[in-house]
Amino acid sequence: MHRDLQKEKNIQILVASSEHLQYAEAVCTLIEESAKIRGTGIAKRQPAYIRQKIKEGKAVIALTSEGQLAGFCYIESWGKNKDFIANSGLIVAPQFRHLGLAGLIKQATFTLSRKKFPQAKIFGITTSPAVMKINYNLGYRPVTFDQLTDDDDFWAGCASCVNYDILQRTNRRHCLCTAMLYDPEEKKSKYKKEADYEESRISL
Repeated sequence: MHRDLQKEKNIQILVASSEHLQYAEAVCTLIEESAKIRGTGIAKRQPAYIRQKIKEGKAVIALTSEGQLAGFCYIESWGKNKDFIANSGLIVAPQFRHLGLAGLIKQATFTLSRKKFPQAKIFGITTSPAVMKINYNLGYRPVTFDQLTDDDDFWAGCASCVNYDILQRTNRRHCLCTAMLYDPEEKKSKYKKEADYEESRISL
């Protein structure tokens, strides 16, 4: 939809803080129920884990003016140098879907990620065409799994997915998810080339 969504539906998109810890159980329920409906995807998150992300300032929450949970997303860091970042658990409550809210939440989470981890590569794996489109619009590109983090803790998080056996059988090379990556260094190189090209055109 568009950014008037917040006004039209009285929805605020915020960096989650301690006052939002109360929503952890509801977030986990939304994530699990959505995965069951899709028949794929990572089904479970624990409330304690969601509360941890909120306390660390690594989560974005969407709320109505009445305090109803409309959506959520959080940041995870991977690798010993935290050189890979994932925007995970993107969820929108059923009554607020198909309004463009997921894109706004993802944009806010992406911006927060770039602020907290400006040098990190941001990646995601998903089976959702809508999420793929959002990622593409943010500058992600499709990649193979071997270009993602090799952090075992990340891949262990896939264990609750109904497709985990596929990932195991292929030694983490393939699954039903599509991998996408935003590389800030790659973007810098691209912008530099474009700037150099424009400068050369002007000087001709």
